[in-house]
Amino acid sequence: MEITIIANDGNAPAGKLADAELHFTEGALEGMKLIGFAIWEGRNGGRLNVTFPARTYSVNGERRSFALLRTMSDGAPQDRVRQLILQAYSDHQQRVALAS
Repeated sequence: MEITIIANDGNAPAGKLADAELHFTEGALEGMKLIGFAIWEGRNGGRLNVTFPARTYSVNGERRSFALLRTMSDGAPQDRVRQLILQAYSDHQQRVALAS
C-alpha cells in the first residue's frame, strides 16, 4: 500500500491541510484506491488529526456520519493507519521544503 498526499489548494475549509489516499499495490485490492482521508491542523496549532472516510446522513433533521473504514475489534488498526498517514504527510512536507 502507498499513501498519496494531496496538499490543500487553498479552497479547503480552515484548518484542513491535505487529503490522503491509500493506493493498494498488491493483493485483492491491487490497482484500487481508498479516498476520503483528511489531515487537519489541531486547535491552537496543536497536534495533527486524521479523519477517515465517512458518509453523512440525517435522522430527524440531525446530521450524523457513518464511518466507511472501521476496525473489526480494537482500535489498533485504525491508529496504525492514522500514524502511517501522518508519517506520509510529514515526508511530503519535507520534500516540499527541500524543493523550495
